[in-house]
Order: sequence, then structure tokens, then C-alpha cells
Amino acid sequence: MDQTLQTREGFSPVNVAGTLHQSERFRAECKELIKETKQICKRMQEDENQQFDQKLRGIQFLKKELELKLEEMILEIDDLVVLQSRVTKALDACKEPLEVTELCMKERLKRPDSERFHNEVDSELQKEREDLRRVASLLQRVTEQISEQLRLNRSAKHDLEKDLKEKSEAQNVDNFCALMHTLSMSLQHRPKTHPQPEPSSAVTLEQWENFSYANMAKAERQKTNSRSLQALVQSVLEQTAADMQKQVQATNTALQLNIQKMKAAKHQMEDELVKIQSEISNQRKTREDLQVAVAENEEFLSLTQAKLSLRHERPGKEQWRDPAQRKLITDVHKITEHINQLQQEVARSEDEERRLFHCELRLQESIDSKTNCLYIDEVVCMQHREAVVIQNF
Repeated sequence: MDQTLQTREGFSPVNVAGTLHQSERFRAECKELIKETKQICKRMQEDENQQFDQKLRGIQFLKKELELKLEEMILEIDDLVVLQSRVTKALDACKEPLEVTELCMKERLKRPDSERFHNEVDSELQKEREDLRRVASLLQRVTEQISEQLRLNRSAKHDLEKDLKEKSEAQNVDNFCALMHTLSMSLQHRPKTHPQPEPSSAVTLEQWENFSYANMAKAERQKTNSRSLQALVQSVLEQTAADMQKQVQATNTALQLNIQKMKAAKHQMEDELVKIQSEISNQRKTREDLQVAVAENEEFLSLTQAKLSLRHERPGKEQWRDPAQRKLITDVHKITEHINQLQQEVARSEDEERRLFHCELRLQESIDSKTNCLYIDEVVCMQHREAVVIQNF
């Protein structure tokens, strides 16, 4: 009866021993499971730390590369800004020479009609104006190209800075994650729900690396383009300055030669004017001498005619053509011819004086014209051009 009761109520010694054994085995299994899970968690944390360390090294490497490219791009931008300032100054430096050139061309239009012919100075001034306008137009296009390259450089710089910022943020997050452990993790960092799935925008390692490499490649392209543009602009600045200096010198030389020619011509005409004026004076003296000779011959003619008239009073038989009578008649004819000849020479002398006077007027007009041209070229133009100094840009 007792045995039946014990069996029915589960208190059999055999069952108790089995239960104890099963419980002990379960505890041992749990202990082993705990040990295994601890080891697994430790290995997982070590693997995580290794992955974080590898990721951080990758981020640090890319950051250094990005920082290097960013520094290079900042230097390129600074160099381009300086170069743009030089081009702007060069463009401003074209304004005054162009104004002076156009002023000289305008002033030279004020020359007298007799001197307003196209000469070497006009040709050089036209070349100078064309060159200055061409240089100004070229420098304006260069300024626009530099502005566009600066825009591209700043765009590449912005991409590098944004990438660096994101890399720094990711580095901070991963650094924090690498330092976290179960005891140090505060409650605010414990997940309140189940782990969230990866965002749809997650990228692969290759995409992650290629994104930064693409930014660096873009920056490298713009750096190459920027340096090519700088070399081109430097060459343009040197060549345009040399061209302008050469043309300004050519115009100045043409002006100086023209001034020398005009001075020589003016001096020659002044010498000729002195000779003409001297000849006019001599011609007047000659005419006065002729007029005196006419008067003297007229007096002699009157005397001879008076003698002839007086001889008509001789008695009839005495009025024959004796040698004295014939001599008086001959003298009257000769004196009359002399007077006529002298009067003709007086008229010719007056004609000569009129021609000399007209020549004097023309010479004086030419001298005045040369004086006017000399004032325009030597005083007005050259003084204005003294301020034109083409420096190296």
C-alpha cells in the first residue's frame, strides 16, 4: 500500500535521482552556454573593434588625401584670385593709353587742311588704338575665363569640404562605437526597440571609396585646368605688355621723327622767307633806282627837245640839218627809247615784287601751319603721351 502510494504520487527514489541528474545536467549545459556566449560576445566585440579599427584607418587615410587635395585647391584658388587681380589691373591700365591715343588722333584732326594728310604718325596711332582695343577685349575674356575657373575650383573645394565634414562625423561616430562596451554604455544609448534595418541609402565599400576618389579626381582635374589657365594667362600678360610697349614706342618714334621733319622744313622755309623779304627790299630799291633814272632821262629829254625847239628860231637859211641838228634829233629818239625801256623795267619790277610778295605770303602761311602742327605734336600729343608708361602686368 505504501509503495503504491509513493509510485502514484511521484516520489519514487528512482525518479528523484533522475530529476536531480537532469537538473544538474541542465545547469551544466546553461553554464557551458553562458561560457560559450561570453566567448562569442568577446570574439564578436573583438571582431567589431577590428572592423572599426580598419574602418577608422580607412577614414583617416581618405581624410588625409581629402585634406591634401583641399589644401591644394585652396592654394589654386588663392593663386587664381591673385592672377585675376593682375588681369583686372592690366585691363584698367589699358584705359589711360587708349584715351591718350584717341585724344592725339582728335587733336591731329585740328591741323590745317594743307597739313592734314595721312602720314606715318596717323598709321601708328591707328595701330596703337587697334592694339589697345584688342588687348582690352582679350583681357576681358581672360577675366571671364578666370571667373569661371574659380567657380569650378570653389565647387570642387565645396565637395571636398562636405566630404571631409561627413568623414569627420563618421569618424567621431565610429570612434565612439569602438570605445563603447556593455558596462560603459549609458541607458540613452541602449536600443529601445529591436535593431533598425539598414537605411535604403546605404552604400557599398567600393561606392564609399569611389565617392571620395571622384571628389579628389574632380579637384585634380580642376587643379590641372587651373594651372594650365594660369600658364596661359601669364603668357598673355607678358605678350600683351610687350606688344603694347612696342607699339607705344613705335608711335612715339614716329611722332619724334615727324617733329624733326617739321622743324627742319620750318627752318628751311624761315630761311627762304628771309631771302624773299631781302629780295623784296632789293627789288624795291631797284625800282626806285629805275624811277630815278626815268626822271633823269626825262629831264635830259626835255633839255634836248628845248634845244631843238630853240634852233627852230634860226633864220630861214640857217635852218638846215647840220650835224648838231641831226645829233639832237638822234638823241631825242635814243632818250625816248631809254625812257620807254626804263618804264618797262619799272613795270617788270612791280610784277616781280608782287610775285615775291605772294611767295612771302605762301611761305608765311606754310610756316604758320608748321608751327600749328608742331604745337599739336610736340606740345599737346607728346606731353599727354609722357604719362603713358606700360609696365609689365
